[in-house]
Amino acid sequence: MNGDWLIRGRDGRLSVYLPTDEAVLCRAELGPGGPWEPARTVGGDQKLRPGPAVGQGADAYAHLAAWRPTKAGEAGLVHSTHFRPRLAALDWIPIGHPNQTGDRTGTPAVTVDAQGRAHVFVRNKGGGVSMRGQKEAGGWGPWRDLKGRSVQDHLAAVTGESGLVELYAAVPGALLHWQQEKPGAVPVLEEAMETPVRPGTLHALATSAEHTTLFFADDSGDLRAWRPGTKPVTLLASAGPGPVSAIRCELDGHDCTLLAQRSASGRVAFAAYPTEQESAGAWWTESGPQLPADAVVALAVDEDERVVAASVSPSTGQLLITRRKDEPGLALEAWREV
Repeated sequence: MNGDWLIRGRDGRLSVYLPTDEAVLCRAELGPGGPWEPARTVGGDQKLRPGPAVGQGADAYAHLAAWRPTKAGEAGLVHSTHFRPRLAALDWIPIGHPNQTGDRTGTPAVTVDAQGRAHVFVRNKGGGVSMRGQKEAGGWGPWRDLKGRSVQDHLAAVTGESGLVELYAAVPGALLHWQQEKPGAVPVLEEAMETPVRPGTLHALATSAEHTTLFFADDSGDLRAWRPGTKPVTLLASAGPGPVSAIRCELDGHDCTLLAQRSASGRVAFAAYPTEQESAGAWWTESGPQLPADAVVALAVDEDERVVAASVSPSTGQLLITRRKDEPGLALEAWREV
């Protein structure tokens, strides 16, 4: 799932979005701290292609995008909105193809602006990036070609505290950054930063009123942070080969960025540091049981502003949850299966 698949809904309940080969499933808390309801299919019974995406707006609504097969050798993108975790999501609606027709071109990415409008980004047939956004009065605007060349899969879309939409993408030997100049505008390519990037490792986070920060792994395996207008800095060595998750949260009264990743040993590794102060340093601390090789990790905060971490293994379907204890530091409760 491209995006933060563990989220807190408008009603304060946590939910997770779990992709299968042909659908997206949702599970939600029945009450604060659980128990959890059984998995439900999102958006009706349309068959989907693998690799959906999710994004969440300031209104806490979740927006999902995915490819669905249309006919032999062709596919189109569809979108669904989920207003509350325990309500049914809207049915999938078609939003087309960045090249009008053709097969799946890449994994979509979704983010939502300050007005609650979803923006869906995807690599196009020419190797650049295309975007389609919702209109304020309803419906969707046209597909926009944002340019770019040799863009790699797994884009990272994010909305800054300004409410403006941004996009990060990797190309061979560099990172690209697009940003809106004003609400509702088409994002423009603002900067290209030469740096080695390991494909599939991008994660973007709003970290202040002025900045978003992109986390990525370089060729050596180091986890790096980049804010456009500056040079990338090395945080620490990646805990493992998979994607990293990141959130901002308050730890002992300090604004911190918390990172989580499945480590090479198979457990979940956590690292925290003061937000935008990478020079303060960070180090990994492992937690929980050993997980399957395909397990991924997500982070959120619950309605009591406690850190919550989840891991899921697509091959086994096992979903594990833990919460921060009510004590100093980042002490966690025992991981439990839900």
